Amino acid sequence: MKTKSKIFATVFSLSVAFFSAQNGNVKKHFLDLDGASTNIKIQPTMYGIFFEDINFAADGGLYAELIKNRSFEFDEPLTGWKQPNTKTLSPNLDSGFLTIITDKSKTNKNYARITVWNDKSYLLENEGFRGIGLHQGEKYDLSFNLENVSGNISAVNTNLIDENGTVISSVSTIIKGGGWQKYNAVFAPSKTVEKARLQITFTGKGIVNMDMISLFPQDTWKGRKGGLRKDLVQKLYDLQPGFLRFPGGCIVEGRTLAERYQWKKTIGKVEDRENLINKWNNGFAHRLTPDYWQSFGLGFFEYFQLAEDLGAEPLPILSCGMACQFNTAELVKMEDLDPYVQDALDLIEFANGDSNTKWGKIRTEMGHPLSFNMKFIGVGNEQWGADYIERYKVFEKAIHAKYPDIKIISGSGPSPDGEFFDYGWKELKKLNAQIVDEHYYNSPEWFMKNAGRYDKYDRSGPKVFAGEYAAQSVGVVKPDNKNNWLTALSEAAFMTGLERNADVVYMTSYAPLFAHAEGWQWTPDLIWFNNLKSYATPNYYVQKLFSNNRGTEVLNITENGKPLTGQDDLYATAVKDESNKGIIIKIVNTDSGSKSLAINPKNISLGKNLTKIILTAPQLSTENSFENEVIQPKEETLSLKKGNIKIDIPAQSLVILKIN
Repeated sequence: MKTKSKIFATVFSLSVAFFSAQNGNVKKHFLDLDGASTNIKIQPTMYGIFFEDINFAADGGLYAELIKNRSFEFDEPLTGWKQPNTKTLSPNLDSGFLTIITDKSKTNKNYARITVWNDKSYLLENEGFRGIGLHQGEKYDLSFNLENVSGNISAVNTNLIDENGTVISSVSTIIKGGGWQKYNAVFAPSKTVEKARLQITFTGKGIVNMDMISLFPQDTWKGRKGGLRKDLVQKLYDLQPGFLRFPGGCIVEGRTLAERYQWKKTIGKVEDRENLINKWNNGFAHRLTPDYWQSFGLGFFEYFQLAEDLGAEPLPILSCGMACQFNTAELVKMEDLDPYVQDALDLIEFANGDSNTKWGKIRTEMGHPLSFNMKFIGVGNEQWGADYIERYKVFEKAIHAKYPDIKIISGSGPSPDGEFFDYGWKELKKLNAQIVDEHYYNSPEWFMKNAGRYDKYDRSGPKVFAGEYAAQSVGVVKPDNKNNWLTALSEAAFMTGLERNADVVYMTSYAPLFAHAEGWQWTPDLIWFNNLKSYATPNYYVQKLFSNNRGTEVLNITENGKPLTGQDDLYATAVKDESNKGIIIKIVNTDSGSKSLAINPKNISLGKNLTKIILTAPQLSTENSFENEVIQPKEETLSLKKGNIKIDIPAQSLVILKIN
């Protein structure tokens, strides 16, 4: 962690350099690009996605359900629901009332019993996730389960209303017969509203039971019923990720072992999945969110399906029997660890087993008979100490005994250095661990200074998964952190070091991924959204440019025989791209003055044209927003003379050069 003064010093030094540049001191650099093979292959998993249900990333975000607490399962079952009088909007129990019936024999244990005494006055209303986002011209599927208990209730009347209480769509559903039945209707809103509400009234008097009151846009990703929010998945797809890590993050561990993420409870019929309080509902005092729960409509089957849609390797992370060490630090005894290990073995069977296996059959019944071809599994999130190593050994032995080809991700703790980090790496090396997960949340200055972090890592030891990282503009876990150009630029500088060391670094991912503009707990985040739209941060575009221009093999690009790791505020990496028969050079200039580069090619014949992609900003403090994505890549095509590259690199910029 760095202080504000450190970050200020970084900005100040860049500003000083800017004034020097204004006086005509454009600095010239002469680089060598060697086309000879380095035999350093870049893994297809080099740049991926880290997903965690924080900041309303799942319910209220990627999972497109618009009704909060649709089955009354929260600890306070009426969370999200109100029973206002239709005239005064204050409670009027003389018109009717709602009670909660609990059947503990079921995973979805609660349902609402609604007694209507006056069908002109009784009203039930849901507020959605900070409102319900609706788009004019689109259609929305309403569904609910209802049992007609007694009386003469003949219809359920549902309205979508805007912020002023004006009805923008209305549907009446006729109730027929007894017993539990599912009813469906379709809304067509007359205007776009960011914070609509759903209202339910009844025709007739009597008693009904209701459950699973649900509202989904029809226009979901790939048009799947009850699916994912299209604009958010599209941004993930555009990253061209090599892997999708899920479901987290600290959410894997839970505050207690009882609240850990248990994948078997997230598959099967959506209405039968057991709800669970979200770890982040009170994770931070600055953003207490008591209405943050997990419906698991986005469960492990949907995560695997999403990874397949994205063309990414699925990377599930499972509990190793240790609750979050920042919370309760609850620990399962070694003699009680078997069920946790069995969960890992069963998950591999669920993902890869054929329909003759127990868990492969369940996957087939859910609509995916083919294997998800899972190759990776993570044991624990960011646990540390001897207790973790002891448990990792048990998992590793059991998994590789049955599935020797599965690659296991282990962890080095929550920090990029220190006693726990050193201990974890020392022990994991002894155990010949395959891939070790490292996490770093730090200042922009740290990221720029650590571009050479992996230059001296042991090439014969475990590979590295840079599983969570993001530059913090103010400080770690500070609510005022910004996704500004300074943080994105420093991450780009750091990423040149990740790519240059692709023989050690196999996987990388920024974190966290998503944040609801009114439901966040942690900043900064890669993609911000509200109920209607989303925007990409400068950090997102850095990730996209690296991932979309990954290449297949590292090449040497040097100045005076040395790699560029921040000398004179210049960073660079180069790759060969076999698929497109080209060369890609990534250059980061953190100086506030421009650079003039002459790149001399060796052992390679370059074509006549060069594509130059520039990502920069007016100021280091510049951010994107819902109104305007100021910082976006700009592309131009240039001609090369005699195969030599002479190029200007703007101040404080990331530049991608693509050459045939």
